[in-house]
Amino acid sequence: MPEEISPRPPRILLVTPEITYLPKGMGNLSQTMCAKAGGLADVSSLLANELHKLGAEVHLALPNFRRLGSTEIPRTNSRGKALEELQERRIHFAEDNAFYHRDEVYQPGDNTRMALAFQRELATHIIPGVQPDLIHCNDWMTGLIPAIARARGIKSLFTVHNIHTEHFTLDEIEDRGIDGSEFWNHLYFEKPPGSHDEARSWNRVDQLTSGIFAADHVNTVSPTFLSEVVDGHHHFIPDPIRNELRAKAHAGCASGILNAPDANYDPATDDALAQNYTTNDHPAGKRANKLALQERLGLRQDPDAPLFFWPSRLDPVQKGPQLLAEILHHIIADYSTENLQVAIIANGAYQHHFHDIVNIHGFHDRVAVADFSEPLSRLGYAGADFMLMPSSFEPCGLPQMVSPKYGTLPVVHDTGGIHDTTFPLNTTQNSGNGFPFQVFDPGGLRWAIDQAMQFHRLAPETRAAQIERIMLSAEARFRHDVTAADYVELYKSILGRDLKTGQPLT
Repeated sequence: MPEEISPRPPRILLVTPEITYLPKGMGNLSQTMCAKAGGLADVSSLLANELHKLGAEVHLALPNFRRLGSTEIPRTNSRGKALEELQERRIHFAEDNAFYHRDEVYQPGDNTRMALAFQRELATHIIPGVQPDLIHCNDWMTGLIPAIARARGIKSLFTVHNIHTEHFTLDEIEDRGIDGSEFWNHLYFEKPPGSHDEARSWNRVDQLTSGIFAADHVNTVSPTFLSEVVDGHHHFIPDPIRNELRAKAHAGCASGILNAPDANYDPATDDALAQNYTTNDHPAGKRANKLALQERLGLRQDPDAPLFFWPSRLDPVQKGPQLLAEILHHIIADYSTENLQVAIIANGAYQHHFHDIVNIHGFHDRVAVADFSEPLSRLGYAGADFMLMPSSFEPCGLPQMVSPKYGTLPVVHDTGGIHDTTFPLNTTQNSGNGFPFQVFDPGGLRWAIDQAMQFHRLAPETRAAQIERIMLSAEARFRHDVTAADYVELYKSILGRDLKTGQPLT
């Protein structure tokens, strides 16, 4: 009778081009490396941390960004002694000149080379070395990996953070050292391929759609954004991406999991603030930070002025700055007796329009337009009363989760991840946390601002009670461990096994 083999914890390989700090137990570089361009880095880090705390066998694969860590990674190849020591601690670096000397994670004109080099190292060295049971991939730069995993009998999860894709031919993929003959039939081509040879030179592979097509399960970074894509919203989404997400959703193989803001967004400990505060003393804390923000930006010093803060990039395609530009003169004039102020701390294509409005109307002490900086943005969250986020679409969004943690109420367009996190404020029922509007136009934004101003006119003690409730709710809900718990349940569902013991789920 054959000897019974005890189940082992499943190995989970997180594949990401971005990361922030990791738990100490994952390796001697875990606390010194940080290669971040956006929320993907935070999500990757939180998953590694939470899985590590659970006792799961989690491994991480990322490019060897030597310049982007605070400590230079040893200059050895992926089979060198220094890297082998790190691999034993579950951090695995893809090695290529495409990564070594970059000053940023993503660089215009070079992302294709980086993506293919990263995936070559994964396919050739990292996946065979780790022998994972589940590979968790993220966005188009890992879009080939689910097809490779499927060809090798490995389960995969593919997370869509942004609706962006690239297209390569098999010639281009194979010229970078990736053997497409192994997995080409699990890729999504622009035209149905007849054979490997027939598809090589002209029939391009859609990277993001391939990841969706080949993965065992797909998730977007909010439930509502997934529903919007499946239901035909947002005309800019290419048909292949929409159709494959729809197919996964109808097969029960797609879900939405919200991201969470970094835990260091906390007014009690944030060192960018003029005065730290908690739910217990937020009126005085926010008052002090508003005065500091007004002084920094050259706004009229008035702790009672309703102050609206814009933290997102000034991108008219997604973020909706044109809606604010259309009504800015009117809201400043209409609420002049209450000294309504607007602080725009953001870069982007629309910044010069706001400078023009300020200069033409002489709004310099009522409207500030400043380049983005992290400390100034954090002071904006703390000093403002309201946060403006009229996005036309939002796969997830983070400002609408950060601002209520600071007692700043979101004024937002009701879409995507915003819909899942911001609800109409009702002071009589002690419910809601902001002011969402339904119709994406200047009138919709103006209506929401008017609602916010009605709240601002309430008695100070009434406002304070609502803000305290909203801050407590945000602290409890918008947390990394909440997001990680959702991913852990999804991993268990895909594998059918407990992550710590390896026992089959009952």
